[in-house]
Amino acid sequence: MFAQEIRELQKKELLRVILSRASAAGPMITLRGKKFINFASNDYLGLANHPDVLNAARAALEIYGFGSGASRLLAGGAVLHERLERSVAGFKEVPAARMFNSGYAANTGVIPALSSEQDVIFSDEHNHASIIDGCRLSNAQTIIYRHCDVSHLEQLMKQRCRGRRIVVTDTVFSMDGDIAPVPELYRLCRRRNALLYLDDAHGTGVLGKGRGALSHFGVRAEPWIVQMGTFSKACGSFGAFVAGSEDVIDWISNTARSLLFSTALPAAEAAASTAALGIIRKNPQLVEKLWQIRGRVVGGLEALGYDTMHSVTPIIPVRVSTVHDALSLSRFLFNGGVYAPAIRPPTVREPRIRITVTASHTYGHVEKLLVLLKKWDKRR
Repeated sequence: MFAQEIRELQKKELLRVILSRASAAGPMITLRGKKFINFASNDYLGLANHPDVLNAARAALEIYGFGSGASRLLAGGAVLHERLERSVAGFKEVPAARMFNSGYAANTGVIPALSSEQDVIFSDEHNHASIIDGCRLSNAQTIIYRHCDVSHLEQLMKQRCRGRRIVVTDTVFSMDGDIAPVPELYRLCRRRNALLYLDDAHGTGVLGKGRGALSHFGVRAEPWIVQMGTFSKACGSFGAFVAGSEDVIDWISNTARSLLFSTALPAAEAAASTAALGIIRKNPQLVEKLWQIRGRVVGGLEALGYDTMHSVTPIIPVRVSTVHDALSLSRFLFNGGVYAPAIRPPTVREPRIRITVTASHTYGHVEKLLVLLKKWDKRR
């Protein structure tokens, strides 16, 4: 039925192929029977295989079983879910939090819940697909502002005075590796009496000694700020959360369809995520190691003359000219034992190799990557 469309994707070199691991997630993975250094993981702190995380999940399995059997509103959640939510609220220094089954489920459920047809959403043009879809599912008017351009955003806000105004942005942009101007957005939203929704999926566990973007910038959490984050990245687990005022959490608990009509995550996941948050709190050196590895990678790339597209986080894009070049470089790295996939349209406008580093990478892993990139550079 879709054969012609698939052939068109192949002609444009845009057809995706799914690879499946035959190993645990980590800095080394097994693909197609071979071991690779993995520079495509969001397990930033290497907690997916941490013994405390695994042991917490095992203990919860013994008591609560695996499947939840129902949504949170039908007692599908366990006391471990509530414990995790209290832990998240304390971690983010806000009154309350609520778990969601994924970051995608959180954004597509909460953004529509926070807005109505009388409201206006202002969304950064580089926001994640889940934010874009959350805006589309809402009844509000959505206006796109230029990437990280607060002046443009303010101009647009001046032209729209109806209803509630909601500014929605990633904190760390997942394909570019840059950071939203959170302090400027904070001041603008306070001045314009707007709600600020921060998708801190790639900031939680990474920025602000692990606490996220607000802590990174020294910005205080306010009742009009809503923070989304995930457990599936730096926490090495699965699922997501939304944190904010008690009123906001009560409201979305009654109106976010992706929460109301989804089976609750297993209690073992809640236990694993709680353990991961505890590790992040007690081991600031993990976050420091992540940034040290990131510094070595970026320093090496810049010394080789590669364009990292203004990245300032452990997400490091390497700019290439064409989709074909991106695929060729990715294959070259793959053949050399390094997994770093090509990112192509429509995911991004400009093709690139997206390198993500973790605290579990070694300097030996980094050197292997840089040696291969030096060889590739000589071939160009």
